Amino acid sequence: MFSPLSREQDTIAAISTGSGGGIGMVRLSGPQSLSIAARIFRPQNRARGPEALSGYTGAYGQFYAATGEEPLDDGVLFAYRAPKSYTGEEMAELCCHGGALVMERLLALCLREGARLAEPGEFTKRALLNGKLDLTQAEGIADIISARSSQALGAAQEARRGALYRAVTGVIRRLTDAAAHISAWIDYPEEDVEEVLLTQLEETLTACQKELGRLASSYHTGRLIREGIATAIVGSANVGKSTLMNLLSGEEKSIVTPIPGTTRDVIRDTVRVGETLLELSDTAGLRQTDNQVEMLGVARSLELLDRSALILAVFDASRELDAGDLALLNKLTGRLAIGILNKCDLGEKRADRAAVARHTCALVELSAKTGTGVQELEQAIQKTVGTGNLDPAAGMVANQRQLDCVLKAARSLDEALSALGWGETLDAVSVVIEEALQALMELTGQRASQEIIDQVFESFCVGK
Repeated sequence: MFSPLSREQDTIAAISTGSGGGIGMVRLSGPQSLSIAARIFRPQNRARGPEALSGYTGAYGQFYAATGEEPLDDGVLFAYRAPKSYTGEEMAELCCHGGALVMERLLALCLREGARLAEPGEFTKRALLNGKLDLTQAEGIADIISARSSQALGAAQEARRGALYRAVTGVIRRLTDAAAHISAWIDYPEEDVEEVLLTQLEETLTACQKELGRLASSYHTGRLIREGIATAIVGSANVGKSTLMNLLSGEEKSIVTPIPGTTRDVIRDTVRVGETLLELSDTAGLRQTDNQVEMLGVARSLELLDRSALILAVFDASRELDAGDLALLNKLTGRLAIGILNKCDLGEKRADRAAVARHTCALVELSAKTGTGVQELEQAIQKTVGTGNLDPAAGMVANQRQLDCVLKAARSLDEALSALGWGETLDAVSVVIEEALQALMELTGQRASQEIIDQVFESFCVGK
């Protein structure tokens, strides 16, 4: 792990809240935080100046640019003492009214008194370098800020609480013990070191490989809940695709008329269906047409069908499947597709349920007009894409960097198991175990380079 920052580290400052809210905050971290705050903040109770406050306490007062001037604003100052702070350093949080001008002027006062402007994510980077959290927890904080669904938020919070770190360090512990045992057995043959049993070593490596496989497979589900699932609503003309789009988005995104071919371009929206985030696209009805504009719309629909991760294939439950419906079903084989028998409110159900079910992962009957069946659609989506059984507490891989580390470690363990099978020396096995450990410790930040650390924090906002 990186060594803590030196006591001579600069004191940094940044606005940590968006403007326009009731409350704004300027944050300071570093050895001069409270002394800088003392030069611009005057507490209502003079005995409660910033430098006199104990950690996790606050005081009400006014912020001043200079003696004799009118106060810039009134507010509350909170003090945090090292090492029991977010960054592990002395910290101050200056809370004022949330106007952009007020916060900018308050930040300017902090910079005038000796602080420097913080870099993106520098507060969290200092927390990492001072041992307050690991790299996966830092990435979890970024994911909390960017979460767009409750599932994504839950996964990010579990990462912040150390779920992935615990899963990875569990593997690291087992591999470290195995490597240490091999080393002791080889290097100190005269000592009373227990013999390395190849069957036990193989069991350990296999168990670690299984856990890495679980973590790698969690990346796909995690990516879906964070970024949303590219989803296309497809079907023949006038089966109710646009009505379904409007139902799921909660507003009139698509024009709905009884006239077939009304939708001629792709209508897009990001919607939450239950706990699942969908990047939803309503497409033109699939049918033969001589209209040049509608032909372009149909071509785009077919292209989107090929590109989408999830397909909501809509059929009119009140009529029999026609040639266009059957052609669409043939395109769905082997795809993540949900068959939707729409217009169930019309009473008569003539569509071939069995044919739709054979070509799709799930079948749902609903009325996009009345909303009947939408809960069943939510459940079908969760089951089809695999988000219904999500367990973030078990640890999930959240980004490409983490996945690359897991896959690199898994490849090394593959080599170690192959080496055992070929009868290679324990020295050779130990080398590839060490390679796996290097990859996993890069994931947690224990052996990550400064370049990797910097790349992680490039995506952070200033003030976090």
